[in-house]
Amino acid sequence: MDVVLIAAVTQDGFIARHEHETVTWSKDLHIFQEQTAGFPVIMGSNTFKCIPIPLTGRNVIIAHRNDKPKDILKDLSAEKCFIAGGGKTNARFSDLLTHAHLTPHPLIFGGGIPLFSEPIKEKNLVLKKKISVVPDLGIYQYQYKIK
Repeated sequence: MDVVLIAAVTQDGFIARHEHETVTWSKDLHIFQEQTAGFPVIMGSNTFKCIPIPLTGRNVIIAHRNDKPKDILKDLSAEKCFIAGGGKTNARFSDLLTHAHLTPHPLIFGGGIPLFSEPIKEKNLVLKKKISVVPDLGIYQYQYKIK
């Protein structure tokens, strides 16, 4: 199964200003909805509480601190799933990731919730595709395979 990290990030690597932020700055929500439709989406409870729109048409799985990522994934029968967690959830699933879909935005927060809130093993990424999100603002999604 493909395990895809999907995230909008600032130029300095943050996914939110704080853990209770409802993200309104992201310009790629339509891409997120399109790509995750019909697939399981795994996120932490704080992230789930901050989603501004209902995530209909997909199986949303809330990963809790004591849940083991491998156990969550082994119960899924889909060809792929998406990790749309906060920094802690992203870090916990990092060793299992096969792909990353990252959308850098033209913002610098200077602090906040990083893409990975704990140290992870180094990843080598191979660009597979670049998708136009809002070209006038220089916003593209970069889809990578993780080696």
